[in-house]
Amino acid sequence: MKFVLILSGLVLFIIIWLVLDFKLGRKKHLSVAVRTETSILHGDFDIFTHGRELFHDYFTAIRQAKKQIHVLFYIVKDDAISQEFFMILKEKAQEGVEVRLLLDRLGSWKVKRKVVTALKEAGIQFAFSNRIKLPYLFYSTQVRNHRKITIIDGEIGYLGGYNIGKEYIDEDPKLSPWRDYHVKITGESVNFLQSEFLIDWNEYFGEDLLRQPAYFPVLPRGVVRHQFIPTEAGQLEENFLRLIRKAEESIIIGTPYFIPSAAIFAELLESRRRGVGLTVIVPFTADHLLVQEASYRYLRQLLAAGSRVYQYKNGFYHAKTIVIDNKICDIGTANFDQRSLFLNKEINCFFYDPAFIERLKAIIQKDIHDSKPLTLAELNKPNFIRTQKERLAAALSYFL
Repeated sequence: MKFVLILSGLVLFIIIWLVLDFKLGRKKHLSVAVRTETSILHGDFDIFTHGRELFHDYFTAIRQAKKQIHVLFYIVKDDAISQEFFMILKEKAQEGVEVRLLLDRLGSWKVKRKVVTALKEAGIQFAFSNRIKLPYLFYSTQVRNHRKITIIDGEIGYLGGYNIGKEYIDEDPKLSPWRDYHVKITGESVNFLQSEFLIDWNEYFGEDLLRQPAYFPVLPRGVVRHQFIPTEAGQLEENFLRLIRKAEESIIIGTPYFIPSAAIFAELLESRRRGVGLTVIVPFTADHLLVQEASYRYLRQLLAAGSRVYQYKNGFYHAKTIVIDNKICDIGTANFDQRSLFLNKEINCFFYDPAFIERLKAIIQKDIHDSKPLTLAELNKPNFIRTQKERLAAALSYFL
């Protein structure tokens, strides 16, 4: 009995500590987060949907760098493509190119100390972002830098859903082929990507380069109207709400994890009540425990409200996009889930160019063609194990 009381007291203490740690850490984060978005910018964009094509282009661009390579990733693995990536960066650093590499501490946990040491010895300036730290240990484990940004010579930018690892180039049998959206950017807006990288770099490496003109060349004005919106600490929710409220005819959402906030879900249901068509694309195969089950309670209600839901079957669907009518589309690093909404650092690009939106919609139509419709009858079919998973997922949905 004494042991049970001690154990119960210990469990209660841990729960109280975790709750207080998270609430106080979030309060602190909210107090320092700065809301930023650009004015309308003009650039030129290529879209990549297959990893092999993206990384062929990406590695070629890095190899051609003359001055600087600035890279921020959420995940870099310990595998052949990661080693090739590191090798290219080391070669460029040894040639005299400034190379700065910023990786999320937990997302890139497979990057070991000896690898970091070798990178630094080759001349690469390296830092981990979002390290676990006091006084809010639990909260700091949850807040990740989920951005994927690269800027080369201040003139070429990359942004989107791809990380560095074998699954992203179709070498994971369970998740192949990997479907994602990543953009290559040229034009005036690359300067903003540069500034966002350097803000994060200064926070974690302690080197302030924002006032250095060498990193901000004069760039030509492109043709695609767009704006960048970096977010953290809950800022993304309001941005998504604004998008949904603008819809008059249709909303398309592509995401690997459909776990919206209460406010966003209510707005989606309201959009259906006012006659807006709603289409959601999600994976058929999940890559993490419980994320699929967490989505089912929302998808049931959307299907009952007349929405269309498709499960992508030609590999794993990791794209992150929203299309509102034919007027606005979003491609970025943020998933349609509560972790991206409330915890992660993200960066999204909103496009206002009709021709670009048509390009993206053609890609989405291909993805719908490679999907199967999900029906309410399937989700309502009795399944004891799935029901228990859904209950557990509902309790943990904020952290999935």
